[in-house]
Amino acid sequence: MNEWVSFLSVNALWLIIVVPLMGAFLAGAASKLNKKWCFPIALFSVLFSFIFVMLLAQQVWAGGIVANTVEHVSQTTLTLPSGSVLPIRIFLLADGMSILMAFIGSLISVLAVIYSFQFIKSQETFYYPLFLVMISGMYGMVLTGDLFNLFVFLEISSISATGLVMTFNRKRSPDSAFKLITVSTIAAMMILVAIGILYSQYNALNMSFLAQAIQWTLLDKIALCLLFTGFAMKAGSVPMHFWVPDAYGDTPASVSAFFVVLSQASLYALFRICFSLFGLSINNVTVGWIIIILGVLSMFIGVMMALVQKDIKRLMAFHAISQTGYMLLGVGVGLAVLGTPAFVEFGSMAMQGSIFHMLNHSIYKGLLFLTAGAVFYAAGTRDLRELRGLGHYMPLTTIFFMVGAFAITGLPPFNGFASKLLIYESVYAFNPVLSAIALLVSILTLASFMKVFYAAFLGPKPKKKPKPIPHTMLFAMLVLSLLCVVFGLFPGIILDALIKPAVEALVSAVSYSGVFTFV
Repeated sequence: MNEWVSFLSVNALWLIIVVPLMGAFLAGAASKLNKKWCFPIALFSVLFSFIFVMLLAQQVWAGGIVANTVEHVSQTTLTLPSGSVLPIRIFLLADGMSILMAFIGSLISVLAVIYSFQFIKSQETFYYPLFLVMISGMYGMVLTGDLFNLFVFLEISSISATGLVMTFNRKRSPDSAFKLITVSTIAAMMILVAIGILYSQYNALNMSFLAQAIQWTLLDKIALCLLFTGFAMKAGSVPMHFWVPDAYGDTPASVSAFFVVLSQASLYALFRICFSLFGLSINNVTVGWIIIILGVLSMFIGVMMALVQKDIKRLMAFHAISQTGYMLLGVGVGLAVLGTPAFVEFGSMAMQGSIFHMLNHSIYKGLLFLTAGAVFYAAGTRDLRELRGLGHYMPLTTIFFMVGAFAITGLPPFNGFASKLLIYESVYAFNPVLSAIALLVSILTLASFMKVFYAAFLGPKPKKKPKPIPHTMLFAMLVLSLLCVVFGLFPGIILDALIKPAVEALVSAVSYSGVFTFV
């Protein structure tokens, strides 16, 4: 038994990515025999990945940060027709930041698959294989230490996500899928060109090697701009956010919940590029303020657009854009003061608040999308003008929605309050105006969700009794609701155990650049 545990721990980095891919293949093949086999295959795949993430996390968190980075390098050779030998390397890396993102993805993927058991009544043949491929792509994005592999995994996740958008809501999905694949293609082309620029100069793709080699030439600056813009587009930052409401709105709630994680994987890549790849070269103040401006615009425009929505899922999609702004704001402040006494004073706190908010956002926003799915499942519509009185028949879903709404608004004792408070305090020390804008956005967020609560759950009983919610859907919402409360009641434990190691790993550009070197 100990030998097996040791084997799995050593190979956890690979297994996290490979298991969902194998599950996708098996689910697709099994669907030709019996569609009922798709769910158990998908469930076992995400559960095993979750176990491997925890085994890997134990190694990373046991000793701290980048100094205890877990590495896995696969090297083989390819003999070309000319007779020359080309080395092939696949570099995977897990530090405090990347393993936190893997933990977020594994948690939401397990609950999303459980939620899907009775929620997805058709299209299992396409749904589960595509979903598992998307999960695998997300894992690859956050665990790779190679720029080209990052591009490949981004493409894998984007193509599978587009397939999921196309599979459902046949009336609106072609337009939504077109927007998603167009943005994904443009972003991917920018990223690929940037990778080519860096490779042409330094003959390397490994990010830790490039971090040491970059000379901050004009070409390097162009590469940074392209990488920054591409990942900001995929993260759904304003003004490149137009695809988010359609993609989130025209997929099943379980997929929408994981789309949140997928967008955060792109946000992770953006932060990794700014800190770990170019952190030794860039002008921190300039890039930090660019991130701050994008954050403020995303917060404000996202919440203002949410206020006027009548479709409950589109409303929540715009709030996903708004909440991304908080993450950009805090990290931008941290980057702007990096290397100065102000970073110790409030910059580190700003980054802790933002990274903590990434974790909290995946939980409460995932919960809110699942409650929206439950509303659609029960009432058959997402239009707030056609909903009323569901609280009479759906008390548990009503409670779960309230937990998610209070959490996203930042009310105590829920998890959103803990991360937003860190952001408010630290950003106020940097610039009080920015903190006031963040507070205003939270107030508008509360108003928006009170509108949803009043329209969907209050009022007289609906004429048609809604369908009962299956236990698997309730279970997924219950787990996320409990996490909203637990993370809000014990934020200190989460900060010490998960968030501080992630922030330290992210800002340690010098340590990251020395992780692995090859010529």
